[in-house]
Amino acid sequence: MNTPHPAEPPFPPEVLLRAQGGERGIRAALFDVDGVLTDGRLYIGEHGEAFKAFHVLDGHGLKLLAQGGIEPVIITGRDSAAVRRRVADLGLARAWFGVADKLAVADQVCLELQLDWPELAVMGDDWPDLPLLARAGFACVPPQAHAEALALAHHVTRRAAGAGAVREFCDLLLMASGRYAALLQAQLGTLDAR
Repeated sequence: MNTPHPAEPPFPPEVLLRAQGGERGIRAALFDVDGVLTDGRLYIGEHGEAFKAFHVLDGHGLKLLAQGGIEPVIITGRDSAAVRRRVADLGLARAWFGVADKLAVADQVCLELQLDWPELAVMGDDWPDLPLLARAGFACVPPQAHAEALALAHHVTRRAAGAGAVREFCDLLLMASGRYAALLQAQLGTLDAR
């Protein structure tokens, strides 16, 4: 007879420890869009309009992150109506579009939120994200990220970009902060009320 094995923890203990951040914990998470919230492919219509596919798991993860007290911040090098619409639909208060210097914007975010780099988590995938990944208290990338981004990561998601990688990162941050269980319990409570 086989003895059942306990379920493997979703994240290694050393990753959870690192994801706790500085003395005050991780207080904000910065996200790139193309290659993080999307699969990185660009769909451009005949009139120049951009089409992007977003995953609902990722969107819900960003909402949960905010509910858990970790401010989600979008910093993207491209600007498109599709991304602006998705950010608005999610109710994200802080987003920068068409950013050439992501480090300057991230420094501005630190000033506005009165944070230090150890209190920031970052998810990116390519060279424009490297200055942020290198300074962050916790750096995460999807598996198809560029080699230099992979080298700086504290965690590489199992899920692909645009297919749940952001949700995995959000879950990780919420687990590391000790807020995941309360958010899940609150959701289960709303199911009981029906």
